Parts: sequence; structure tokens; C-alpha cells
Amino acid sequence: MERLKTEEFDLLIIGGGITGAATARDAVSRGLKVALVEKHDFAWGTSSRSSKLIHGGLRYLQNMEFKLVFEALSERKHLLKSSPNLVKPLKFYMPVYKRDSHGKGLLMMGMWLYDMLALFRAPGMHKTLSKRKMVLEIPGLNENGLKGGFSYYDASMWDDALAIETLRAASVSGAACINYAEATEPVWSGNKVMGFVVKDLEGGSTFQIKAKKVVICAGPWTDMFGEKMFPGWKKHLMPSKGAHLLFNMKRLPVPGAVVMAHPEDGRISFIIPRPDFGEGMALVGTTDGPSPNNPEETVVGDDDVEYLLNLLNIYFPKLKLTLDDIVSAYVGVRPLMGPQVGLPDHDTPEVSIVSKLQKVSREHHIGTGPGDTVVVCGGKYTTHRTMAAEIVDYAAPQSAKSNTKEPVNPLTTKESLSTLASLTQIVPQVLIDRYGLGAIDIMNLAKLHPSSQADPAGFPLLEAELRYQIRTGMVIHVEDFILRRIPLYLSRADHGQPWYKTLCQVWANELGKTVAEADAEYERTVTEIQKRSGWKKDLQRKAS
Repeated sequence: MERLKTEEFDLLIIGGGITGAATARDAVSRGLKVALVEKHDFAWGTSSRSSKLIHGGLRYLQNMEFKLVFEALSERKHLLKSSPNLVKPLKFYMPVYKRDSHGKGLLMMGMWLYDMLALFRAPGMHKTLSKRKMVLEIPGLNENGLKGGFSYYDASMWDDALAIETLRAASVSGAACINYAEATEPVWSGNKVMGFVVKDLEGGSTFQIKAKKVVICAGPWTDMFGEKMFPGWKKHLMPSKGAHLLFNMKRLPVPGAVVMAHPEDGRISFIIPRPDFGEGMALVGTTDGPSPNNPEETVVGDDDVEYLLNLLNIYFPKLKLTLDDIVSAYVGVRPLMGPQVGLPDHDTPEVSIVSKLQKVSREHHIGTGPGDTVVVCGGKYTTHRTMAAEIVDYAAPQSAKSNTKEPVNPLTTKESLSTLASLTQIVPQVLIDRYGLGAIDIMNLAKLHPSSQADPAGFPLLEAELRYQIRTGMVIHVEDFILRRIPLYLSRADHGQPWYKTLCQVWANELGKTVAEADAEYERTVTEIQKRSGWKKDLQRKAS
């Protein structure tokens, strides 16, 4: 905070999602002085509410977005190598039915093109599967009208953790990054914006950050932020809401990700196995629909749940999945570009908006905004690193070349992980997979501060992990930890609530807070979790 108040920066980045994080890391790699502010917690918005995939975008081929797919597949290879703890190979299955609009011949061409654009460097080549083979590999799959299908490879990821690791890498290299700090007013020098007035939402103070260039990386909040800050702001986005449901893998056992095409509208959704989430979860999503003007008002709707449950029961009718099987859910907003398809009118039928949203490009836009600011919108999580390089090239064209090929966290490289192979009897494997050599620090914290409560299944050394994340992961509130540093909220029907009081006591101990402050933190945490979980109670009330 003191640096932000007293120094002048080359770049001030507004927004602490993956785009802002990657831009900060890229800029400091070139020797630039960088500041970054985020109104909420880092990765609070879209960057913790994605489908948690690193993929080339097989379905983007039908939109002829070959350059985007090639770049994404190249970045997939880089991320699998540089962040093996957060990005892991994942086998996908694509069942093909008689009802599908695309036949097996056309899909096979797409599979070959996908492998070619990956320069045949995917974790595995695609395969054509017969009906019998498909049913054998995916138990419970609907056989009615099934013609067979394909398998291919992409990757899963921990989206919020990857954003935090990227920010930490930027911070270690000299960037000044803070969360819970809101940019409230541009600072003008003539006709240029040379900084922003910022409010510390924790302490309440207001101060100015001076910067030669301001980069707006506000994701789906871009237009809302721009309209508030700059009169006459021109809209950039056509945001799309995407909901996800989570099931215990015992109820939805799949050997890999399953691609599902809805027979009514053709929209693609996935079942994505996450054995690394608690005792093992299956993530189902996403939907594609219009978003409110304020992304913070986006909620998991009745229609989202009904749509995905209906789709699951079309593909897996024997499982008879119901509302009661849903362990948790979340919703995010994609910051898709809007001008090339036109923003929807208020009276546009929803089905028309949905059809438009399916065709909106996942490419990104970097341009000059009011006061010579840089405005960024669109993009894919997979290509965040290369997009960040383009952003810094645009914002600081005289700077040195980008240098971000090194791993975001050297403690988690394959070399680091190999040194821990002999310690798996001592260090829980789930912590090694997540933190690499950092798992040893968590073990040491556990020895210094023994747990006061038995850990939830799948979350060993929970209290020590919180201490580690407070010290190294910019956890300001307990909800940051529960929602965005670990998948505790997503992996349990109780969302981890029996541990909240204990975690708040640990939080208070780490940060020197009083008993009263720990009690207030508990109430804050419970309120946020109840807010995010209200959709299920509403649906159960309607059903009864």
C-alpha cells in the first residue's frame, strides 16, 4: 500500500483476474514498474468460475477460428509443461448419435484438424470408437441411437489457483498487487488519464496511484466500469452467463470428460471429472445465456439447473439424477466481445440472444479507451499468457521483449515434484500435487500449530493450509480461502461449514485479530456462503 501511495508506475492495471494477473507478470518481466488493484479478492469473478479447462477449442473450428485454436493448443502444451500441478492432461469422449447435426465423417475431419493444429503434440491422439467400445468405456451411457464416437485429449486446470500463482510470480518480481481496493475515479492530466483514485475497502482510506498508462482488465465488468468512469463510453461486450453443477463422482462416475450436445439447441456442455476435488467430483456445464448488466447480480437460475439436469438424463438415463444429487453449483460471466454481432435489444427473444452468444468469438480486443487508457476485453483463459504479451506490447511499445516462459511457481515443476517422490508416506499426496515443495512448509506449519479439529475428507492439514495461504496467497478473508484457494465449497454438500469457526480462529491468530473480529469474520463467511447457495433452497421450496 505504501508503494502504491508514493511511487509512480509505468502501468496501473485495474482488475485482478487472470488477464490482469498475466499482464502484471508480463510487464514486470520486461523491467516495467507495475501496480495492480482488484475491488474484490483476486480471481473473484470469471477467473474462479470457469469450466476449469485448458483447451484449444475444438468447437471453435466450425467458426473457422483456426488461428485462435492453433495458439490455444500451443499454450496448452506450454501450461502442461510449466504448471503440471495445476494443468493436467484429460481424456475427452465425444459420443455421436443419429440425432446429432454433425455426422461422424465431418467430426472425424475436425479431429484430424485438431491434432494437426496441435502439431501432433497433444497428450494423446484422437481415436475413433465403436458403439460397443464407447459403452464399455463409459458405463451408463445412453445406447439408444448411439453410433459410436471419438476420444481425444485436452487438459483440466485449477483456474483460481493459476490466477493466484501468476499474481504471486508478478509480485515476487516487483509488482505491487493488492486486493479489496477499488479504483473510484480517474486522475486526469490534460486529456490523458495518468492514474486513479483508489479506495482501500479494508481500511477505508483513499489515495492516488500515479501511472504513465492505465490498463483496464475488468473482464465482464468492463462496460459497467467504463460507463461509471467515462461519460459517453462505448460498449465493448456481449457477456454470456455460464452455470455449472457439481456431483459426487460416486453418483456420476465417468472415466474422462464427456462432451454432450443438447438435442434441442445444439449447445455443447461437458462432464468433467475432478478426482482432485475433495473425495472426487464431477463438474457439469456450462450453459450459455444472457447476463445482467451487473455481473455481480448473476445467479444460478432454475432454468440453468433444469437444462443441465435434463441433458444429463438424456445421456445417462439409468442414473436418474435429481436436484438432490447436486452437491454445489456456481455461475460465471464470460466477457465476450459484442460489436461484431451487435448488442441484444431488451425486447430480443432470449432464444435469439442465446443463438448469437454461441457464435460470439473467443478472440480478444485490445484498444485505446478514454484518456489514452488501454481497454482489454474478450479472450480465452488458455491464451492468457500470449494475450498479456500483446497487451503490454500495445501499452508500452518501447519496452523490452516479453519473458514469461518460465514456470509461474518453481516449487511445482516436474523437477521439484520428483524430489518429493520419496516423501509421499509423510506428506499428503494432495498437497504435493497442489503445492509441490511448498507442501513441506505446510507440514512444518502443522507441526508448529497442531490441528484443533479433524480435517474434512480430501482436505488434509486444512488449518495449516490456511496459514500458508494467508502468508503466501494474499488471503484477506476466510471466504477467499474456502472459495478460491481450495475447492472446499465446491466439494461438499455442507460447503465446509462445520470448519468455519475453526478457520476463523486460525485467521485471527495469523493476522493478530481479536475474538470479536473472529466472530465477525465467521458471520461474514456464513453470509457469503448462504448467498451463493440460495439457488438450491429456492428450487427445493418450489418443488415442495
